[in-house]
Amino acid sequence: MMRNDKINDVLGTANRGNPAESGLCTLCRADCAGKCETWKSSLVGRKLLYPRDFGLVTAGANNTTHVGVSYNSLRIQGYAYGSMGLARGLSHDPDDCIFPNVDLNTSFGNTIKTKVRLPLMTGALGSTFIAAKYWDSFAVGCALTGIPIVIGENVVGVDQESEMHGGRISKAPELDRRIDIYQRYFDGYGAIIVQLNVEDTRNGVAEYVAGKYGDSCIIELKWGQGAKNIGGEIQVTSLDYALFLKNRGYVVDPDPSLPEVQQAFAKGSIKSFARHSRLGATHLSSVDLVREEFMKSVDYLRSLGFTRISLKTGCYGMEELAMAIRFASDAGLDLLTIDGAGGGTGMSPWNMMQSWGIPSINLHAKAYEYANLLATNGKRVVDLAFGGGFALEDAIFKGLALGAPFVKMICMGRAIMIPGFLGANIEGVLHPERRVWINGNWSSLPKSVSDLGSSAEELFASYYEVKKKVGSGEMNNIPYGSIAMCTMVDKLTCGLQQLLAGVRKFSVTEISRADIYAANRETTRETGIAHMTDVNNEVAKDILLK
Repeated sequence: MMRNDKINDVLGTANRGNPAESGLCTLCRADCAGKCETWKSSLVGRKLLYPRDFGLVTAGANNTTHVGVSYNSLRIQGYAYGSMGLARGLSHDPDDCIFPNVDLNTSFGNTIKTKVRLPLMTGALGSTFIAAKYWDSFAVGCALTGIPIVIGENVVGVDQESEMHGGRISKAPELDRRIDIYQRYFDGYGAIIVQLNVEDTRNGVAEYVAGKYGDSCIIELKWGQGAKNIGGEIQVTSLDYALFLKNRGYVVDPDPSLPEVQQAFAKGSIKSFARHSRLGATHLSSVDLVREEFMKSVDYLRSLGFTRISLKTGCYGMEELAMAIRFASDAGLDLLTIDGAGGGTGMSPWNMMQSWGIPSINLHAKAYEYANLLATNGKRVVDLAFGGGFALEDAIFKGLALGAPFVKMICMGRAIMIPGFLGANIEGVLHPERRVWINGNWSSLPKSVSDLGSSAEELFASYYEVKKKVGSGEMNNIPYGSIAMCTMVDKLTCGLQQLLAGVRKFSVTEISRADIYAANRETTRETGIAHMTDVNNEVAKDILLK
C-alpha cells in the first residue's frame, strides 16, 4: 500500500492517526489498541507478510504511482537467474536456494567486530520516561534477537537515585539496571551502546561505565539526532523534580527557581517543566578545531579502556555530514549512525521536527556519495548505520542497498518500541498484579487482540520459539513486551529473507545498490540510483538484436 494510506484492507491493518512515510502513525501511543502493521505483526509475526483471508480473496498492489523523493519511491530489483552469497555447504541447486537459507548475520567494527543476528539496531532510548518504563521489554527483546540497543543521553543525570561526588557520578542505579538487564540475556550477538552528550561528559558517565563495566559496552559520542537540533528534552510535572534537574545543571524551562513560576505552578496555570540539554561545540569556530577536539575526545575514551567507540549524528547539512564521516573514519571508530529528519521518541518541538534538517533519503544518498569518495581515494570508511523513518522490511532492504557496501545496519526508533507497549498492555490484563510495574494501560483486552486469543501462548506467534531459547523456568521472567518484539522481529526477518532471495542474494552482506532502482526521475537525480526502465536497458537491447 501507499505509506500514507490509513487503512490496508489486504493485511487487515489500520493506522489510528496520520501515517508517516514509515507507515507508523505520526503520534504513536503506548496505550494504542491497534492496529498498524508493526503493532499487529507483534502478535501474529510473519503471517502478516501475506494477504488476509486466504482462500476467499485475490489481492493486487496499489503502490504503482510514485510521486516525489522518498524511500517509497525506490523499488526493489528482481532477477530471473543466478544466486550469490550461499553459505558454505549449500549449492546453487534450487533445493538449497530457498529464502529460509538467506543469512542475515552481519557485523560492524574496526579492529573488533561486533556480531549481530540481523542488520538492525535501536535508536537511542535515553532519559524519556517512556524509555525507562518499557526498558525491560526493549532490552530483553533486543538481547534475545541479537541486535544492539542504545542507552541514550541523560539517563544518569535525570536519575533522582543517582549520586555525585565532586561533580562526578559515583552511583547510577538506573544506568546499572539498563545495562544489567540486557547483559543477563546477551549471548554474544548484539551490543549495548552507552551514549554521551555534554552533560553526560561533565558528569563522568564514561568514567563510570569504564570503571564498572570495562569494555563490555560500546561508548558513543553524540552530535545530534533527526528530531531536533538543540539537545534532548523531557517534560516533568513535579516542581521538586524540576528543581532537582536545575541543580544538576540542566536548562529547565520555565525556570522552577523563580518565585513567579512557583506561584503559577501552585495555582495550576503552569503544569509542567521542560528539561533541555546543551548544544555541543559552541566554543569552536572552525572545522579544524572541531576535528582537533573530536580526536582528543576519542583519545581520552580510549585511555579509559574503551576499544569500541561510535558516533551518532543528526540531519545536519553537508558540511557536518562530511565531518562526521571523515572524522569517524580517521579516528578508527566502529560505527557512525546517521539519523535523517524527523522522528524521535521524546518530546521534540513539533514544528522543529517538521521543518529542520535533511530528510532521510537525501541525507543517506549523500552519505553514500561521501563514503564512496573516501573509499575511491584509498581512505578507510567507518561502518555506517542509517536511521530515520524505518519500520518495515522493504524499507530496511532499501536503506541497506542505498548505502551498500558501507551500511551495516538500519537504526529503528519508534517501530521497535511498539511491541514493548503492546506486550506490556496484554501482560497487565492477563496479570493485573503486574500492571503497575510493567506499565500496562489496559483493563481488558480490546477486540483487536481478543479475536486472536486470551493467553500469551495463543496471542504471540513466537511464544514457543522464545520459550525454547530461554527454557521453561526462565520464561516466567520474560516480559510479554519482549515476546512481542521477538514476534515482530521474526516477521521482519522472514520478510527481509524473502526480499533478498528475490534478488538472488543469500547473505545480507551481498546486498548492493544494483538491487534497487528509482521509480521516478527526480529520485534518480537525488540518489544516484538508476531509473527502473534504464537499468539493464542496453543489455536488454543486445539480447533482442543478437
